[in-house]
Amino acid sequence: MKNIAIIPARGGSKRIPHKNIKLFCGKPIIAYSIEVALKSKLFDAVLVSTDDEEIATVAKKYGAEVPFMRPEHLADDYTGTTEVIKHAIEEYQGMRHIINFACCIYATAPFLQEQTILEATSQLVDHPSKRTAFTACKFNYPIQRSFTIDFPEQNVKPIDESSLTKRSQDLPSVYHDAGQLYIAKAEDFLNGTFNIFSDTSIPIILPHYLVQDIDDEDDWIRAEYMYQAFLKGNH
Repeated sequence: MKNIAIIPARGGSKRIPHKNIKLFCGKPIIAYSIEVALKSKLFDAVLVSTDDEEIATVAKKYGAEVPFMRPEHLADDYTGTTEVIKHAIEEYQGMRHIINFACCIYATAPFLQEQTILEATSQLVDHPSKRTAFTACKFNYPIQRSFTIDFPEQNVKPIDESSLTKRSQDLPSVYHDAGQLYIAKAEDFLNGTFNIFSDTSIPIILPHYLVQDIDDEDDWIRAEYMYQAFLKGNH
């Protein structure tokens, strides 16, 4: 049975054109995800699921496989990641491969470390009752004190008024999905039981300096500054 990494990378990014192959600190951002997956030596294959020939070419250049193209109906703005992973598993198994673990790694995850992949995998192996491992991070501000703004009137409404007078240390820590990787048994992706928000999942907690969503140009600039600082601090 094989363990595979699947990197979803569609071509129709709206907020950041050509996002998945845009140069990030000198090379296409997808290259970081491909290289760390290969470096981990945990996967029998590192696949890129894409509908875009240019992305496919870049992916192959950096060592990934693109044995099939993603169909158009799975490359729109509304298709979820789980559907894409399921399709990739079905296609790859159709080539006479039997898959054990499937690891989804996002194409825009330059901060993903080899050790994180190794830890996620070892945690699943060491805890047979668990089905999924994923990266997570603690919010760096008490979200209980967050508020909404009703525009254009600019009316401010607290999310939880009862928390406003509490000390920060008295509020429980709250975490969020770090959006780097999800690893689970292939069968869970196939039968629809994949779920990170359950008692059978294991969160791999990351420090803030290794987590940055990249959804728009502002995020991109911030991520590049963070990555450069990270490299500087590790030399």
